[in-house]
Amino acid sequence: MANSGLQLLGFSLAMLGWVALVVSTAIPQWQVSSYAGDNIITAQAMYKGLWMECVTQSTGLMNCKKYESVLALPATTQATRALMVLSLVLGFLAMFAATVGMKCTRCGGDDKLKKARIAMSGGIVFIVAGLASLIACAWCTHQIVTDFYNPYTPVNAKYEFGSALFIGWAGTALALLGGGLLSCSCPIRESKASYRAPQTYPKSASAKEYV
Repeated sequence: MANSGLQLLGFSLAMLGWVALVVSTAIPQWQVSSYAGDNIITAQAMYKGLWMECVTQSTGLMNCKKYESVLALPATTQATRALMVLSLVLGFLAMFAATVGMKCTRCGGDDKLKKARIAMSGGIVFIVAGLASLIACAWCTHQIVTDFYNPYTPVNAKYEFGSALFIGWAGTALALLGGGLLSCSCPIRESKASYRAPQTYPKSASAKEYV
């Protein structure tokens, strides 16, 4: 079984990854307006997120508007939002399971085999959560690149990668790495067949005792 230090390291990395995914999902800087080509107007910057879009003036004033209709959003935004929310829910459940199954906690009783299985389950759920966010970030990245190099996209409507996307990639990597370390808590059942009771041999009938 994995030792307590490995479990604690995996849990810490996975929890940091989950926090990064929460921040990435909440902030609106998934797409940032591009200034490539002839678009050199820098008086304002536009941001697009999963829940709202914002405009920042050169004076530092920011105005945000929430999306009023979910069905009116592009398919990429809808899928990214759903996958990120799914990742956060799975990550929360994985943190609870990992906390119960870790050796350094007293939750879940004293059965080491049972606790190791629970910790391993938490690690697997963390990996699934990381894969969900991985698909979301990769999908959004692909869409941004496709729109940017599309010749039919207006220059003032092109966007580049925002800070939220980079935070999402970092959170995904931490969640996958932490989940993998927690999955090393795979229990190994001790084989009972390897233990043999000492055998006693009967004394031979021809043996004689001497005084």
